[in-house]
Amino acid sequence: MAHIKPTAIREMTADGIVARVAELREELFNLQFRNTMKQLDNPLKIRESRREMARLLTVLKEKERAAGH
Repeated sequence: MAHIKPTAIREMTADGIVARVAELREELFNLQFRNTMKQLDNPLKIRESRREMARLLTVLKEKERAAGH
């Protein structure tokens, strides 16, 4: 999984961000499940997914605040 730069995230539409967050939530669930079953090669993928989701949600909040003012 590649790290998405904040400038690239800010260029995404709000709908695109929401869709990516939904994908990440599903991926995170699967990663955690596989980690529980000891089938995950690299447990650091869980951390990367959580952090990417946090970045996306942060930019989404910024966009919502900008639209609200």
